[in-house]
Amino acid sequence: QVQLVESGGGLVQAGGSLRLSCAASGRTFSNYNAAWFRHTPGKDREFVAAITRITSSTLYADSVKGRFTISRDNAKITVYLQMNSLKPEDTAVYYCAAAGAWRGSGSTLYDYWGQGTQVTVSS
Repeated sequence: QVQLVESGGGLVQAGGSLRLSCAASGRTFSNYNAAWFRHTPGKDREFVAAITRITSSTLYADSVKGRFTISRDNAKITVYLQMNSLKPEDTAVYYCAAAGAWRGSGSTLYDYWGQGTQVTVSS
């Protein structure tokens, strides 16, 4: 089992920045690929970014490419999402997810999920 806890959400003005953190506990987190998703009421859960477990290769949704950066610190068993140039449409609950196999952008394929952290971007 892997437990994931997100933090770092909040209220920010458009154009601002936030850094989300996803702290893991349980099994060796370096064995897991990780990702961030987001959800807005009335919409499907949306893929944001993913990172591989060994090489830290990354994958981004087109909507955040160039603005968001996913990274991981296996020593601190934490995955980060640096969000810059935030837009009102980035407002959502952001979730961290993990899986032993590479799942890319497929939200239904991840094994472990955090409880989410709210990000609100005002215009």
